[in-house]
Amino acid sequence: MARAMNEAKFVDVDGVRTRYFVAGEGAPLVLFHGGNFGSQNLAESACDWELNVQGLSRWYRVFAVDKLGQGYTDNPKDDDYSMAAVVRHAHGFLAALGLENVHVVGHSRGGYLVCRLTLDHPERIRSCVVVDSNTLAPGVPRSEIVLANPPEPRLSRESQRWIIERYSFATGHITESWLDEVCAVAALPKSREALEKMEAGGLRSSYFMPGLARDKEDTFARLRDQGTRRPTQVMWGYNDPTASLAQGQALFDVIASTERRARMVVLNEAGHFSFREQVEAFNHALRGFIDGLGPVGGSY
Repeated sequence: MARAMNEAKFVDVDGVRTRYFVAGEGAPLVLFHGGNFGSQNLAESACDWELNVQGLSRWYRVFAVDKLGQGYTDNPKDDDYSMAAVVRHAHGFLAALGLENVHVVGHSRGGYLVCRLTLDHPERIRSCVVVDSNTLAPGVPRSEIVLANPPEPRLSRESQRWIIERYSFATGHITESWLDEVCAVAALPKSREALEKMEAGGLRSSYFMPGLARDKEDTFARLRDQGTRRPTQVMWGYNDPTASLAQGQALFDVIASTERRARMVVLNEAGHFSFREQVEAFNHALRGFIDGLGPVGGSY
């Protein structure tokens, strides 16, 4: 694991023990990974950002956080296995650390999170960056086709490597440290508990996905009617096999229709984990966007 992510910290967020990593100085930049609790494909965590944190910490105070129920962060309380609970937890994390004027970056389901967080709490957000988010983009995701029939047993090292490979344009970014992490997270009792509730318990189909569909409809209505009200950048892998570039463009069109400070960056030779596959290009494009906003309190 990259040096900047060696020392984990924990904070209580409304009764939820939450893991995060922090490095660097400067304006706060908070990174939210993808996936969701109880996934049978890939046990994602803040360590998805292992290749980016050290570089970004040269310019910003970087926080990489385990989302609710993922990584080493506790599962939802009261069985509230919903994306709405994930968004509330993310806001609680910012509040618990006293973070304001925050640049938020979210990948995949984390992209939906940061967009919704910006809509709900613009007073705390300086800018919003959405990365390869099928969850937020219009259109039908291709995940179930691309990721069909992974090796058994699910969540084994072989199976999770296979999932990541299918998400990717190339495989050089798939480090052994990352595979160690996803396997360790998948083996946690709380991860197994979440998987049991989401799959065997039926929460994914009966509660999580219907709630997400309702929230996504509301999110699009708010994007059309009021916009993000904050500078927003969409970043997409040109070769993403699950969240197509057309979906990314459609999402940008919605955002840009009400936000003049919207930008879009397309990373060539990059799949769904574009920020890992093109680390330097991603980090520099992110820095260019953030630094172009000027100082806090200025015109933006």
